Amino acid sequence: MKKVYANAAEALDGVLSDGMLIAAGGFGLCGIPELLLEAIKDSGAQNLTFASNNAGVDDFGIGILLQTKQVKKMISSYVGENAEFMRQYLSGELELEFNPQGTLAERMRAGGAGIPGFYTKTGVGTVIADGKEHKDFNGETYILEEGLFADLAIVKAWKADDTGNLVFRKTARNFNVPAATCGKICVAEVEEIVPRGSLDPDSIHLPGIYVNRIVQGSHEKRIEQRTTRKKEDA
Repeated sequence: MKKVYANAAEALDGVLSDGMLIAAGGFGLCGIPELLLEAIKDSGAQNLTFASNNAGVDDFGIGILLQTKQVKKMISSYVGENAEFMRQYLSGELELEFNPQGTLAERMRAGGAGIPGFYTKTGVGTVIADGKEHKDFNGETYILEEGLFADLAIVKAWKADDTGNLVFRKTARNFNVPAATCGKICVAEVEEIVPRGSLDPDSIHLPGIYVNRIVQGSHEKRIEQRTTRKKEDA
């Protein structure tokens, strides 16, 4: 089965539609599927729901889809670096389902494992727990969280072979692995496609069984918050 596509638009052809729930990997600007997000923007798909730790920044990452009003709802942990995200939420233009980061990661992982729900202590006694089932285990209260089953997963990896085995680089591993597993279809953009058999099996972070389509491309690799030390006086 062909998995390697010429560009991001081709990789999304036939799998993208209005109203989808899309799980997107990345954390801040680290390991985000920027080429696929640009292709989604260009497709004009509307009323999308994104499950992602955050929405990048105003002009990069999912932020570019907020600018074009293609996103109806975000399932996220963090809003802080994106002024348009915050503006749309506070004005009522954008639905937002807040999830603690660990809960969101586990919801994706559970979905990938076919687990419909799990109990967690995170969020008990806060607005996160409102409307959710509570259950006591050994004298402690937990809330029920549902596994996340996405229509489409988009992720960004460092290396892949043509069967879809993926290797992520350092912190770019973040949400990419659980996001990839919870999608009915997973499309991965990668920096390099290497010959089959050249990846050490013990170094593969995501087996190709989870990946349906791959596209190779060049990436911008922005720095979200540049922090430097003042030059010491001579």
